[in-house]
Amino acid sequence: MALELESQGLFAARGVQVLYTGIGKVNAAYRLTRAIAEHRAEHGAAPRVVNFGTVGSPTLGAGSVVACRRFVQRDMDVSGLGFPLGTTPFEDVPAVLEFPALFPELPEAVCGTGDRFETGKPLVDCDVIDMEGYALAKVCHLESVELGAVKFVTDGADGTAGVDWQDNLPRAARAFVEHYDLLLAR
Repeated sequence: MALELESQGLFAARGVQVLYTGIGKVNAAYRLTRAIAEHRAEHGAAPRVVNFGTVGSPTLGAGSVVACRRFVQRDMDVSGLGFPLGTTPFEDVPAVLEFPALFPELPEAVCGTGDRFETGKPLVDCDVIDMEGYALAKVCHLESVELGAVKFVTDGADGTAGVDWQDNLPRAARAFVEHYDLLLAR
């Protein structure tokens, strides 16, 4: 999760350790990379990464809960050099990162990540909008770490997104705990 606000203290009350990355791609990539390295040093193996997070969506209604297996960058734009939107030039990492399903009970959505609080439809094709997902996915891809993501739609990525996000945080936290429990029960 990016912020403690997103868990509303529900994971802490159960004694579940959560990595809070902070907002944005750089914070997310840095904190997850450190956490993976520390876990490998302590346990000799990579962890399973499960990202619970809030998202906006111009197409899915507030309260929707989705699993994200595919991640894109909505703010990577080097089109002036002839590269497609969402593609990082001169690297072998695919523009769309894809992972196996960890939450088959949920409908799937493509997560579009960017370092901007989006209040409109992004130019890159995606269903939900966040600020950390692609960065987490890229770290997991590069480190060969399993990733699952559950996203709660808090807002319509529109002019009321900021207020709607805050209003829906308690519902999001309850949904995250519910799907955490389902994952543990498997």
